[in-house]
Amino acid sequence: MSPPVRVLGSAAFTNVARVLVCLEEVGAEYEVVDIDFHAKEHKGPDHLARNPFGQVPAFQDGDLTLFQSRAISRYVLRKYKTPDGSSNLLRDGDLEGSALVDAWLDVEALQYEPAVHAVFVQHRVIPALGGTPDERVIGDSVGKLREVLEVYEAQLAKHRYLAGDAVSLADLSHFPYTHYFMGMPYATVFDPFPRVKAWWEDLVARPAVRKVAAMMDARRSG
Repeated sequence: MSPPVRVLGSAAFTNVARVLVCLEEVGAEYEVVDIDFHAKEHKGPDHLARNPFGQVPAFQDGDLTLFQSRAISRYVLRKYKTPDGSSNLLRDGDLEGSALVDAWLDVEALQYEPAVHAVFVQHRVIPALGGTPDERVIGDSVGKLREVLEVYEAQLAKHRYLAGDAVSLADLSHFPYTHYFMGMPYATVFDPFPRVKAWWEDLVARPAVRKVAAMMDARRSG
């Protein structure tokens, strides 16, 4: 039996969690290897050989080493895709379907995450470092997120999920940052969008998402 793949980085990091939820969705065996940021292990030569930007995650499958969480997620979903297609979360083999997944993944990466990330940094990271949040940045970012959610609400009026009527990586990729965002006071920005809220509740009910959410919370509190 081949050894399990290795994910380098704590589940508390959103980009690591993105990879972990994909591994859980397909039932793959994996090992999580923590990187000690306090000791600057992420900037050491060993880790820079795995991820030249000194970030997490890095991913190892035998002789293959990857970085960038969305690329790793695609690799995982392709490698462990089941023959019956039940875990085809990229819609491989369906030209139109896979294009829709790619399009909404781009929306998540380029429209949704920047807004949520900016709020996360101001609300969680800067105070942890002893700084004062910039309320103007938070307000602007929440406003941008509201505009994105308006688009999502319209899309979810046509389909159960962003890229169609079955869940895909385009949906799951939203999970890590949204999990943290929903614990912030700004989560009320979701309230005027009932379809988006139902979509989110559907995602967090998935066993893979529940498991990784628990891992994220355990690592943050540990």
